[in-house]
Parts: sequence; structure tokens; C-alpha cells
Amino acid sequence: MIDSVVNRVVREIVVTAARLLPASERVRVRRRARGREDSRNLAQADYAVVSHGKSGRTWLSVMLSRFFQLRYGLSERSLLIFDNLHRKNRAIPKILFTHDNYIRDYLGNGTRKTAFYETPTALLVRNPADVAVSQYFQWRHRMLPHKKELNGYPAHGAEVAIFDFVMNEEQGLKRVVGFMNEWARELPKLRDKLIIRYEDMRAQPQAELRRLLTWMALDPTDAEIEQSVEFAAFENLKKLEQKRVFWWSGTRMVPGQKGNPDSFKVRRAKVGGYRDYFDDDQVRQIDSYVRAHLDPMFGYDGAETPAPVVTEMRRAAGQ
Repeated sequence: MIDSVVNRVVREIVVTAARLLPASERVRVRRRARGREDSRNLAQADYAVVSHGKSGRTWLSVMLSRFFQLRYGLSERSLLIFDNLHRKNRAIPKILFTHDNYIRDYLGNGTRKTAFYETPTALLVRNPADVAVSQYFQWRHRMLPHKKELNGYPAHGAEVAIFDFVMNEEQGLKRVVGFMNEWARELPKLRDKLIIRYEDMRAQPQAELRRLLTWMALDPTDAEIEQSVEFAAFENLKKLEQKRVFWWSGTRMVPGQKGNPDSFKVRRAKVGGYRDYFDDDQVRQIDSYVRAHLDPMFGYDGAETPAPVVTEMRRAAGQ
């Protein structure tokens, strides 16, 4: 428990000191510091939840947080962040939420996920088109300048059209699809894994949360499931963000710009919502890219509401 706090302090010291370095070296040092912290936390974690950014991680983490709040009598402000709830009650597992970007830099394992082979890992995925569009709004309205530099996004203040962002070689679809394909190849090598699709959570949140908690051997009750899902429902999450209920967790659950709905962490939560931002030809280009490049095990073939493919994904992942 103390180690995770020390890791965080060391990372902040290194990140602060790196401000004086040239840009390329500054990015390398900061990414390595974050990778060091994440890697050490992963080694201590009881479970890892891996996702690309904007795949529904916040929603899932709030549902899990509420479950632990209910079971162990914690404040509703207690948002799960690795081992913070474990420090309140040792019965609560240490759960690392990660995008697996800094870890791979720090360990230098390339596309291999060796650091996760022995840690029970849940992979959370979402239609890459929806992810890329949501990432655009994150970049434009919420992402801090240093995070844009750190993760290779367009510079702060740059003017980039949404379609250009989504189809760009360095971000958007290519980045998301590449992430998912790496994990598709490596999943059979993990000792214990679970695949969760955002679309399935939207269609049947109680069933998917129960599946995750059962996989974690937590034996949830019907009441715990129902109340956790209700607490994390879209409209309530928007209210919680507006009220800054989770203010102590930093900027992750507060609006980027007051009064701007596109700057909220919880923005629209719509399956297939990417279609609302493009004309028919652009939608065809996006769907064609996903069909041509994404591993079919995830079931994203351009259908507006993908049918659940949990059984097929389990088989493909070796579950």
C-alpha cells in the first residue's frame, strides 16, 4: 500500500523536473516515469482492467466503486483508484485501470503483453469509430496541453476537423484499431482474462456487471447489482459530474469547461453515435476501415448496434 503512494510521489518528482528538458526528451522521461508507476502497480494488482481511452472506463469504474461503497459502507465520493479503497478495507481488491500505453514504453516489450500474463485481466473494448470521435472531444475540450504532448496528439490550440482527426495516421481509428488488434493477438497467452464490450454493457448493464464481479469471485447480490447500475446510470453520472462529487480524484470526473456539454467526461454514451458527425460518404470510409483492419473477434462489422458476441470472443481468446 505504501509502495503505491511512493510510486506516485516519485513519478510527480520526475515529471516536474522534466519541465526543463527539450521537448522530445521531456516526453520520453515523463512517459517512462508513468510507465514505471503503472508497471509497479500492475505487479501488485489483484486485477487489471485494460482499455483504450474513451471506451467506457469511467462508467465501469463508477459501477465498481458503488458496489464496494454499498458492500463495505463507504462514502459515495469514494471513487476506485487502484488501491485507495483497499486501504480503507483490505477485503476490497487492488484493481489497476490502465490504457497500457506507458507500461509498454517502460518495459520495452513492444506489442507483447507479458506484464499481464499472470495478472487476471479484463479487456474493455468499444467500437473504434465511437472511441475515435469521443477521443476528438477529449482532445479538444478536456485534455491538458502537457497530455497532448505526452501522447502525440495535435498541439494545444490546433484547428483540426473531426473527420481529419478520426482518419489521421497518428491518432483516431488507426491508433484504436492497432491497440485492439495487439490485444486480440495476445489474449490467448493470458492466464485469466475477461472481455467486456461497451455495447453489451449499454444493452444489459446488470448482466455485464454481474459477469465481471462473478469473475472477480465477489458473489454480488441482486440489490448490489441494481443499485450500482442505477448509481452509474448516464443521467446520474452527469449530475455527479456537475456537482463535482468526485472532486478529490482530480480532473477525471469534472467538466473541462463550465456550461460546455462536449467538455464533460460523461458526454453522450451513445452506441453508434459517431454517425451523427459525418456525412454518408465519410461514414462509409470509417466503416470500411474498421471492417478491413480490425480483428473480427470483436464483432464490429459496421452494424449500428452490434449483436453480443461474448461466446465467440471467449472462444477466440482461448477462454
